[in-house]
Amino acid sequence: MTSSFDTPPAEPTGAPTTSLPAGHKLKGALREFLETAALALIIFLLVRVVVMNYRVIGQSMEPTIHDGQYLFIDKLFYAQQTPQRGDIIVLRPPATNGNVIYLKRVIGLPGETVEIRSGEVLIDGRPLVEPWTTIPFPQANWGPGKVGPNEVFVLGDNRPGSRDSRYFGMLTRDRIVGRAFLCYWPPSAWTIYPRYNPS
Repeated sequence: MTSSFDTPPAEPTGAPTTSLPAGHKLKGALREFLETAALALIIFLLVRVVVMNYRVIGQSMEPTIHDGQYLFIDKLFYAQQTPQRGDIIVLRPPATNGNVIYLKRVIGLPGETVEIRSGEVLIDGRPLVEPWTTIPFPQANWGPGKVGPNEVFVLGDNRPGSRDSRYFGMLTRDRIVGRAFLCYWPPSAWTIYPRYNPS
């Protein structure tokens, strides 16, 4: 006597799969895109608060920086630091609107007396040793003038071709936009601008 049995159904090998409606998938993808875009926008805005890019126009900082170069400017640097001699800064010159900005180098610090005599810069009566390269202007004379407690005295490295503190006087700190710290374009001019000894 023989008996027969039905073959039992095969056990499931994995979790049951459910297919999401196409509309649900589209909503998920859209939400992911919007979240990514929002995050990118927040990062972009934060970077813009801290850093600005600046295209150099003119020759006032030659031979250090040339017309057409692109720089990164740290706009929050002086919220924690004080300007030092040799810093390259972007500034809004006095008696102009906010659309006019210059690129200059900090030369005189608060409490110092600055004078230019036959092209030579004197700080408190002593010749200033400048480790950066300048285009001299032997006919230049200015001052003496004392830098106020919340001011700096600025010059362009191209002394014959710069409109700076010799023309508009001392610069108050609230007119400093930020410190130039990097040239990023063109690649051949890529440079990090150092901070010098404040003495």
